[in-house]
Amino acid sequence: MAADGGSSSLQLPCVFSPKSRQYLALCAQDGRLRIWNTDSKTLHQEYVPSAHLSATCICIAWGPCRTVKEGPQRKKRKSEAGQVEEKADLLAMGTAAGTVLIYSTTKGALHCTLDGGHSGGVNCVQWHPEDSLLYSGSDDTNIIEWDLQTGKPRSKWKADRAAVTSLCVSPDGKLLLSAGQIIKMWDLDTKEVYRKFTGHSTAVTTLCFATTRPPDSNGLYFLSGAAHDRLLSVWQVREDGKDKNSVVSFTLTDEPQHIDLVTSNSKEEAVRMAVVCKDGQLHLFEHFLNGPCKKPFSPSCTVQMSDTKDSPMPIPLLAAALGADKQTVLLAYGAHLQPVMERVEINTAERHICLTRDVQTSLSLSMETTVSKVKTPIVNAKSRVLVPGLPGHQALVKGSSQASEKRKKDTDTKELSIAERLGEIDLSTVSAGKGAPKGTASLQTDNFAVLLVQGLESSDANILNKVFQTRKEMVIKKTVSRLPLPAVLPLVEEITKRLQGHPFTAVLMVRWLKAVLMHHTSYLASLPDLVTQLGVLYHMIESRVKMFHKLSKLHGKLYLLMTQVATSDSSNTVQGVDHTAKLVYEEESSDEEEASGDEGLPDDDSENWEEDEAKEENMEEEEELAEDEEEEDDPDSRKDSKANGEEDMDHENESEEE
Repeated sequence: MAADGGSSSLQLPCVFSPKSRQYLALCAQDGRLRIWNTDSKTLHQEYVPSAHLSATCICIAWGPCRTVKEGPQRKKRKSEAGQVEEKADLLAMGTAAGTVLIYSTTKGALHCTLDGGHSGGVNCVQWHPEDSLLYSGSDDTNIIEWDLQTGKPRSKWKADRAAVTSLCVSPDGKLLLSAGQIIKMWDLDTKEVYRKFTGHSTAVTTLCFATTRPPDSNGLYFLSGAAHDRLLSVWQVREDGKDKNSVVSFTLTDEPQHIDLVTSNSKEEAVRMAVVCKDGQLHLFEHFLNGPCKKPFSPSCTVQMSDTKDSPMPIPLLAAALGADKQTVLLAYGAHLQPVMERVEINTAERHICLTRDVQTSLSLSMETTVSKVKTPIVNAKSRVLVPGLPGHQALVKGSSQASEKRKKDTDTKELSIAERLGEIDLSTVSAGKGAPKGTASLQTDNFAVLLVQGLESSDANILNKVFQTRKEMVIKKTVSRLPLPAVLPLVEEITKRLQGHPFTAVLMVRWLKAVLMHHTSYLASLPDLVTQLGVLYHMIESRVKMFHKLSKLHGKLYLLMTQVATSDSSNTVQGVDHTAKLVYEEESSDEEEASGDEGLPDDDSENWEEDEAKEENMEEEEELAEDEEEEDDPDSRKDSKANGEEDMDHENESEEE
């Protein structure tokens, strides 16, 4: 029994087909359904739903194996009419759009689509073990019973207040388990609640029956696992109704992702279980379910996988299926896009087993033997490959070696690596100049926004450096405004990291931080744990601004000092000043002489020339008297007085001549 009824929407669905385990069905990140053959380890079929990006596949469930002779299946098995072998054929996929797709592996095509029933995404699908019925649980809190003969809902009922996250049908087909946060057991005949079980605080992601006994025998057990819960709880359906708490629990290392279980048919038979956790480890349990046990059980054996490098890295396990004997386990590990399948003999006597595998050689071996319906397009030199600009797309693993050899012959061009492509894209040359069309700027900012998101998702320093080097305010603003909201917080964290570096990079980062705060303040304010996420940024800004007040004071004082020094220097270095006087006034005598001369002046009205002559004589006499007095006071200045006397004599001669 492949008991992975409904995987939670957080993980990618991965389920082995029932009984023979011939096929492994996976829905990877690109929304495609891939069915791998576990015997030949090759890709058997690949199906791309029409709305594989908008309506991604959330859960997968294989239908029960059927023989050809059954009536409803006769049309689908014309090619196998002679065979009586039971084979896994139908596969149900629940999508985020609320539809259920039924895929036929025999036809290699979609069998039918069940839609119009759910208004929310389908979280879990479960087949009825005998009748051609299918049950689906959805975010809209309803369960629908689908009739596959008509493709229409047979009945629909509200199961919970919250979304229905997991379903499981009992082996006899009479009971249905459903779970949101409360587990309910429904009687499928009346569609009424038979029992309720409470105990999980988060959404239940896994439900499966552990025994095949009737519910009134006290021997019916089922187990449940919930999101972020490292325990698998086992519940007993008791006849007296006292079954409020789980009776047994199994300890895990992480949330359960895939469970395969061999049911117990009697008290003397143990339940065997293989649980793959979210951390990629496999835990094997074997336990006799017979009443409650307080102590949680640890796994009898834990299996981990790692690669063969010098520093080993863990290889995540995707799914596991128990074999007929206790030793054999079928494992699927590696990447969802290219899983590796292997049957392993496990010595359960050892508590911890680590298997080392070289994933690359395993991949190349499985790809070389690929013979399937999947066609790989041959790319020649003339064709042009368009790369999706949306972030989050993961590239496929390279094709088979035979196909690559054909390509080498058909084409001369060598395919560039992503690093080389990045080197060729020089963002600095893209500029919206005057001659460029109007769309260039918007195209550039679109590229920047896409590149920024890709760089943040992949933590690629080359891409981020190219984007952050731009200094144009307009480009920064438009890039930040075009960012999707989930990328805002990683951008703030990256800016915070870079702000702690060199001041020159900090100057550039401040522009980006400013743009983020301008455009996305409302989103940031709506985050509940914003203070803890932006704590580093707050502390850094505070530490940088702490000294700002003192520095500004120091700057002011230094500025004042420097201006004074500059002005004094400029006053000293004045050159080319003209020292010649603009106006020269010569005095003939001292102030005392002027004063005495003024007293002896005649009236201004007198115009007689004799009076003038007499005035001149009086002045000359006064000058001689003053000079004699100076000679007596200062004997050193006799030479000067002689010269003055000579001049006076000249004046006397002049007056006598007059």
